[in-house]
Amino acid sequence: MIARISGAALRGFLVALVVVIPALYLPSAATTATEIVVLLAILAFVLTFAEYNSTFPSFIEFRDAPPLNRMRFIALLTMITFLTLICKERVEPTNITALFSGFGLLIAHIADFPYSPVRLVVLMLPVGAAPELIYDVRVTAAVAYVIALLTVVAFWFAVRVRGWPTANGAFNVWINLPLFDPTTGGDVVARLQRDGRINMVLGVLLPFLIPAMIKMASDLFDPINLYSAQTLIWTMSAWAFLPASMIMRGLAMMRIAELIEEKRRRVYSNAEAMQTA
Repeated sequence: MIARISGAALRGFLVALVVVIPALYLPSAATTATEIVVLLAILAFVLTFAEYNSTFPSFIEFRDAPPLNRMRFIALLTMITFLTLICKERVEPTNITALFSGFGLLIAHIADFPYSPVRLVVLMLPVGAAPELIYDVRVTAAVAYVIALLTVVAFWFAVRVRGWPTANGAFNVWINLPLFDPTTGGDVVARLQRDGRINMVLGVLLPFLIPAMIKMASDLFDPINLYSAQTLIWTMSAWAFLPASMIMRGLAMMRIAELIEEKRRRVYSNAEAMQTA
């Protein structure tokens, strides 16, 4: 019990830390920004602690199948930290912020090519946007997208080379997929494969679709104000993290479907062997 409570508290603290990192390092012109960030951090801590302290799952998937959620968390933490240091270079430059800003500019030169998601994010900016905003969006989008790609590749390596999730022991579908009901909707393997493919397709397309939709919707209402550093950080992180998380979820569900299908084949072959014996 003590180990479960301490582990849940540590996870909640780390999630709350991610929420407050931009507010800790960057100045904010809004007087209520600090109170809102603190409230969101407390809410994140409470939700994470309640989920991991409970014996029964509620909504967090793959809770007992590391390192999927750990990779997601590390990816988000890395995005927020890198983007915060890059944005801080403009207001409070230091040697560290200059290093990260130069590293981000190098990545932007590589990732910003015609028809790339990074180029589409830059093109979604309104006409007449300040050169400083274009530069910040270009660099932060490139850094966030490359981190997301590296995270997906790392999880693919864990699945195909390290044998996730069987390398960590037996996989419990009920605990790790609390929102998936195996008793309804037809064959479990077919449903897992279908959901996995849908998640992977959406994860690949969303980085392209989101900037296009924002550009089309800008004629109807004002787009997101990216001049605020904190808004820029969270927008670019969400734009890159959510599709990557969907691709990883799709890979995981396809892998689980594969394991169930392999177990079925073993059961059928053993049954046939017993009948012929």
